[in-house]
Amino acid sequence: MEAVLLIDFGSTNTKVTAVDIAGERLLGTAAAFTTVESDIGEGLAQALTELEKQAGPLRVLKRRACSSAAGGLRMVAGGLVPSLTAEAARLASLGAGAKVVKVFSYELTDEDAAEIASLKPDIFLLCGGVDGGNKEVIIHNARMLAALQADFPVLLAGNRTAAAECEKILSGRELIRCPNVLPQLGKLNIEPVQAQIRELFLRRIIRAKGLSREQELVSGILMPTPAAVKRAVELLASGLPAGQCPRPGIGELVAVDLGGATTDVYSVARGMPQAGEVILKGLPEPFSKRTVEGDIGMRYSAAGVLEAAGAARLAELSGLEEEQVAAGIARLSAHPDALPGGAEEENLDFALAAAAVETAVTRHAGTLEEIYTPAGPALVQTGKDLTAVDNLVLTGGALIRNPRIREIAACARSTRKAPASLRPKGGRLFIDRSYILAAMGLLAEEYPQAALSIMYKEIQKYGD
Repeated sequence: MEAVLLIDFGSTNTKVTAVDIAGERLLGTAAAFTTVESDIGEGLAQALTELEKQAGPLRVLKRRACSSAAGGLRMVAGGLVPSLTAEAARLASLGAGAKVVKVFSYELTDEDAAEIASLKPDIFLLCGGVDGGNKEVIIHNARMLAALQADFPVLLAGNRTAAAECEKILSGRELIRCPNVLPQLGKLNIEPVQAQIRELFLRRIIRAKGLSREQELVSGILMPTPAAVKRAVELLASGLPAGQCPRPGIGELVAVDLGGATTDVYSVARGMPQAGEVILKGLPEPFSKRTVEGDIGMRYSAAGVLEAAGAARLAELSGLEEEQVAAGIARLSAHPDALPGGAEEENLDFALAAAAVETAVTRHAGTLEEIYTPAGPALVQTGKDLTAVDNLVLTGGALIRNPRIREIAACARSTRKAPASLRPKGGRLFIDRSYILAAMGLLAEEYPQAALSIMYKEIQKYGD
């Protein structure tokens, strides 16, 4: 059988997916442990062996891959005002599939510089000031970065009137100059930075993570895994335009990808106020947005779920005592490869998944707050209003295999207990049961029609 092979080098597992382009169908999927500490090709070979057991012998026409192996793409960003350029830098980084480990605002201090060196980022995104605005902060921060004895490239995307001076200061390290992410107040320009982040990933990060050994076999490692998932959910939501065998998408959506260490949330939605007389606060939100919660996951970050949700909430969800919850999470943190054994551990796993989804979607969605002005009370919206979004897509091993998936999905939706949160109110539930979103994002780069057709077949509405 002729096939296109799609590979995701994940931090924990290497996942392979084979598709028949002509028939626009999924041939099979398989996974094996990612052997990033030795030869990453070993895990790939094991996954391919398992795949051929399912699909039979394959004549592979093309191989494409994405990667989050060895922790993915770690970025640090620096800007001026937290609610403006620093936030613009964060949105640009996350939208490109990076994991933002720290965002700094204002002038970097000696302590900040020491922390940046200790974080060892793959990329530093340097922003600050609208065009023609403040120059002093970005120039000061360029000097602080130039003095660091650390090897990371700098993406310069701040006030264009300071760009030439920053280039001179940073001439001793790899520097890529981009248009300002915030050229004027209220106007975002993050796409050029995202394109450069992806280019840096291809040129530099793949080599650093040892993935270049697979380049001949793979033919092309195209993007970070979260960027591939983002591409897939954009296609699933919006469909194909006229001129590309037009086919509608399912409409605006929220997608949640729950992993062992992190939880990613994507929204493809305008997010504008649903009620009249609402004041919008902060930067305009991108139509397609990703956030990642690096402290929340099912295993490596189980303690983060406990800290974020609280022992009482996990006890409520699991039906266990708070002491049992704490002891169970301590076991999982010590043994992240452990599978649930028995009712108590299954209930704890359900509670962790539900609380992780609840926390991550709450952080992703906007908020609505009542304030008082001289003219009387007013409503202020910060972030996206997702209350009218009809479609919720869930993916990740802990979700797609959980028998209580509908209860977990309910935790992504708005409740009377949190009236300020602008999470979705209801709508349809879709499950990525074959775990193919990253693969379909890769496929969409060359074969968007096949990718959309396969998603329509495989990502079924729950209960259908």
